[in-house]
Amino acid sequence: MEKMISKEIEQEIQLRIDAVEKEHDVKVLYAVESGSRAWGFASPNSDYDVRFIYAHPKDWYVAVNLEEKRDVIEYPIIDEIDISGWDVRKALRLFKKSNPSFVEWLHSSIIYRDDGVFSATARKILATNYAIEKGIYHYRNMAKTNYRGYLRKPMVPLKKYFYVLRPLLSILWMEKEGTPAPIEFDKLRKLIDAGSELECAITELIARKKLALEKEIAPAVPVINEFIVSELERLEEYRSSELGKYFNYDSLNELFHRALD
Repeated sequence: MEKMISKEIEQEIQLRIDAVEKEHDVKVLYAVESGSRAWGFASPNSDYDVRFIYAHPKDWYVAVNLEEKRDVIEYPIIDEIDISGWDVRKALRLFKKSNPSFVEWLHSSIIYRDDGVFSATARKILATNYAIEKGIYHYRNMAKTNYRGYLRKPMVPLKKYFYVLRPLLSILWMEKEGTPAPIEFDKLRKLIDAGSELECAITELIARKKLALEKEIAPAVPVINEFIVSELERLEEYRSSELGKYFNYDSLNELFHRALD
């Protein structure tokens, strides 16, 4: 467990995962941290964003009304712990579409629970089936929405810069490497020229973010805004040249059956 998660918090999260299994009669296959703590720029009072994949007993899926059954488990935030999860069938159906949230979960370095099969197999499938263009469209929309909604004023929410910078740098990573982007911001920021005005501004922003409360407002940073506007304008012209990679159901069905076993 990463040092950013204290032993006491990690133990409480494990207890809550155990409670999920007992309350809903499910098996949690994989559970991770997915928010700013996993990204590497948490504030002192950031939530713990716990996300998990779970499976019901086999007979639960053999039902006329399967499509009508609830396939998510959610809880209200208590003591800054936000915990929710997807049924394994739902997760794999979204996986087939290169769902960015699921892909990020697979790359989290803060893992609370792992059955040793599900995530390892999913990563192998991902390596040869990820649709880069889907990730680019997703992150472009995320960056555009957060920029237009929060960062065009003299005073802006500090954390929203990272909700724009992280997706833009993720796109640069995918364009350069042709692979899913890492979720750790420190890895992504290496795409910015070291020592540049932009890189120095981002370094200062990270330091401020780690000391600031979640909703802190601060003056806009012109050099970062210029980079954001430039990248968004460039990405408006993006059109996928790929035919697209799409998972075949055979590999996903095999993983589904292994999870249920």
